[in-house]
Amino acid sequence: MYKIASSVALGDLLAMTREVLYNTNVTKEEKVKEIIKRLRKVYPHPKTALNFSTPLDLLVATIMSAQTTDKLVNTLTPALFAKYKTAKDYADAPVEDITKLISKVNFANNKAKNIKAAAQIIVEKHEGKVPDNMEELDALPGVARKTANVVLGNAYHKAEGIVVDTHVMRLSQKLGLTDKKDPEKIEQDLMQIVPKEDWIDFAHMLILFGREYCPARPHKCDDCPLSDLCPDQKV
Repeated sequence: MYKIASSVALGDLLAMTREVLYNTNVTKEEKVKEIIKRLRKVYPHPKTALNFSTPLDLLVATIMSAQTTDKLVNTLTPALFAKYKTAKDYADAPVEDITKLISKVNFANNKAKNIKAAAQIIVEKHEGKVPDNMEELDALPGVARKTANVVLGNAYHKAEGIVVDTHVMRLSQKLGLTDKKDPEKIEQDLMQIVPKEDWIDFAHMLILFGREYCPARPHKCDDCPLSDLCPDQKV
């Protein structure tokens, strides 16, 4: 869902602050501020990798992206967005037609049903406009907090929560920011320690970091900007 923003001299980042962050006196708030500080040097302008022009485009693309790569979604959405420009277009379309255009994503038929059903509610209850608040977005078919946060943060620039995908979940646990397993509980923990002005970018940066430096599969930790904060490579 995200693009790598830039590269920097990562050795210089590590040299900047070699604090003893495994010290029990260091709070989670202090640790997360250091994480944000370092990742901003690597990703100064983080953003979603999903291509979109409108909130509706992003909502549809995000529904499509569940258990599917953003790269694949971006190959399918140009034709989809060209055919369906409004919520009413999706609401009036046969599910089979939507399915054909998104057939390469996982669970295409279920996603097509959710896209159509969400569009119908948007037309009937929201005058054709994608809601700009968590409560109404979360109530749409195929939309949970993660999708709602993606739309709110990227289309409306509103921070009502923190996107918790598999990268954010895994890395927030790994870095000692939470011990929870449930995504919504992880989000609540992160919202307590991440400054609200960083809620949107924090998730973007952690996802980028997970993809580029710290994937779930075995990997080398050379030049990792967070090496001394990580239990895999203690300083």
